[in-house]
Amino acid sequence: MRRALGIAFFILSIFTFLGINLAYAQLDPPEEIVYIDKTSFLGDVQLETTIYKPPGVGPFPLVVINHGKQLGNPHSQKRFEPLSVALYFVERGYVVFVPMRHGFSKSGGEYQFHGNSAELAGRDQARDIDVAIQYAHTLPYVKKDITLVVGYSEGGWISLAYGASKPDPSVIGIINFSGGVRDPCCIGLLEEMIDASKKFGAQTTVASIWFYGDNDSLFNRYVSDRMFANYARGNPNSRFIPYGNFSTDAHLLFMDPNGRVVWEPFLTQFLHDVQAPYKAINPPYKLIPLQK
Repeated sequence: MRRALGIAFFILSIFTFLGINLAYAQLDPPEEIVYIDKTSFLGDVQLETTIYKPPGVGPFPLVVINHGKQLGNPHSQKRFEPLSVALYFVERGYVVFVPMRHGFSKSGGEYQFHGNSAELAGRDQARDIDVAIQYAHTLPYVKKDITLVVGYSEGGWISLAYGASKPDPSVIGIINFSGGVRDPCCIGLLEEMIDASKKFGAQTTVASIWFYGDNDSLFNRYVSDRMFANYARGNPNSRFIPYGNFSTDAHLLFMDPNGRVVWEPFLTQFLHDVQAPYKAINPPYKLIPLQK
């Protein structure tokens, strides 16, 4: 690892000397792409899944990160690579699974549109999280008693839905970044999300943490505050992190490497509180800013 870091610094110094204007250079962790079998009454499909594995033989605690939804055909959506958050967990000794849900990217099946029912949109896709967890538990390097479920945008909403649908007993925390579901054709989804949050909270006992910013372009604080208030009435073992404005759009906090300084201290405290590993034990894979 130290040799790799040294090589990276050498390459970066060459770029700087040549005047190549790079804002950041990413030192990527090793990744593996697998296809997980999912059986349902609609037919068998495979879920394209990226695995980020820390050094060593394990067994490692598990993190499942769930992606959002872009406009257009979900099959045209690229494989999700949430490096900033994945690296945080790899540094702490977790193995990270990032499944593409059915109908997305190279995963089989078709995305099911549920109109104005935010609740059904969440519950329909939540099973894919469980499929990923059950597969992970067949692998010798994955611990079977510590799992965290993380979601961004629509993936955050689906993570909340999974918490309300008899999650695997190993799940000890749900981490929601700007979670919600939106579609241009359905103007009632925001209010429906607020109502569904009450149901999700009443059916969830797993601890959760929610991250929402003031300048989120999709889910403003009026919506997120009401969602959380409804949810927390049923599941008081939850906390809300209103971190204010972030860059030009708080909805991008999860994917922006600069967002880590905002969410890291809160997330680390959350891991400590749910008795999950929270200390960095592996050398960091860094996003290295070049000197100007």
